[in-house]
Amino acid sequence: MPAAHRDPALDALLYPFDAGLLRWPERCLFLRAREGAALHARGWHGVVGTQPFKPEAERLQRLGLELLDEDALPAAGFPLVLVLPPRQREEARALLAKACAAVAPGGTVVVAVANDEGAKSREADLKQLSAGVSTASKYHCRVFWTTAAATTDAALQAQWARADAPRMQACAEVPGGGFRTRPGVFAWDRVDAASAMLAAVLPADLSGRIADLGAGWGYLSLEVLARCPKVASLDLFEADARALALAEANLAGPARARSVPVQVHWHDVAAGVEERFDAIVCNPPFHALGRGERPDLGRAFIAAAARALRPGGQLWLVANRHLPYEDALGAGFGQVDAVAQQGGFKIVRAVKA
Repeated sequence: MPAAHRDPALDALLYPFDAGLLRWPERCLFLRAREGAALHARGWHGVVGTQPFKPEAERLQRLGLELLDEDALPAAGFPLVLVLPPRQREEARALLAKACAAVAPGGTVVVAVANDEGAKSREADLKQLSAGVSTASKYHCRVFWTTAAATTDAALQAQWARADAPRMQACAEVPGGGFRTRPGVFAWDRVDAASAMLAAVLPADLSGRIADLGAGWGYLSLEVLARCPKVASLDLFEADARALALAEANLAGPARARSVPVQVHWHDVAAGVEERFDAIVCNPPFHALGRGERPDLGRAFIAAAARALRPGGQLWLVANRHLPYEDALGAGFGQVDAVAQQGGFKIVRAVKA
C-alpha cells in the first residue's frame, strides 16, 4: 500500500500484536475504526467497528466491515477492544468507558493516540478506569492497554460513559433560546462565529427548496427557518452522524411549527449531492479527521453546491478569509459577490448561471 495511506496511530495501535506482546483473538471490536495499511496487513476477519464519520464509514463498509451503533454496544461481548479516541476530552472518556464495558472478562482494551493529540492525557484516563495498564511508545504515538488481570472502576466507568451524552445548551443566540448538543461535535457548546455571521445576512426572500451543506447540529438551518418565511422544504447534509442526530432533534419543533418538511442525510457532501435546490447555505469544513487544513474539502463543497443548484439558484457561503475558494466559485457560478468580510471570515453570495 502506498506510504500516503500509513496511519501512525493505527500502526501504534497494532504494534503490541506485531511485537508479540499481545495475542490477536478471533473477535474484536474497533471503536472509531479507520482503514489503514497496518490493518490491511493483519486482515479484517472477526473485526466489527464503529465510525460516525461518513467518508471513513463508507471506506470500512466497502471492505466488508460491519459497523455497530456506538451508543448501543453489547456488554462484555469482545475479548479485544481497539480504540482510536478523538481529541475532545469528554467524548474520548466516554469512548474509553464504553470500551471497558464492551470488553469480556479477562479481555484487553488497547488504545493509541498521537503524542501531539493528547496521548498522555488519554493514557492517564485509562489508568483511572483500569488498575492494570501497560504502555509503549512507537511512531510518535503512545499505545497503552489493559492487562489480563486488570480491574475496572465501575463507578467511574458509568460516570464517564455519560460524559458525552446529548444535553440541552442554553443559548440566547439560537432561535428558541437553546439547542440540543453533545461534546465532540463541531461548536458543541456555542454558536460558531462564522455561522452566526452568515445567518445575520441571510435574505428573508430565500424561497423554495433549501439545503444546508455541512449542517452540524443545525444552527444555520434553524436560522433559515426563523428568517426566511418562504422556505418550502429544508434538507440537511452532514458527515458526522452524531451531529446529524442532534440537528434532526433541534429542527423537529420549529419545522413542525412552520409546517416545513425537513429531511436529514448522513452524507459525504464532498462526493456530490444528487438532489436539486433553489438555494444552499454552507459553512464548509476545512478539517477532516486530522488537524491539518484541508481547503480541498471546501472546494469540493462548492463544486457540489454548484451541481446541486437549479439555474439561478443561490449559494450563501461563509469561510475563513485566507482559504483559496475563488477559483472554485468562479468555475461553478456565473456571478460571485463578496457580501462581507469581518473577523477573519468572508461571506460570498454566488448565483448559478
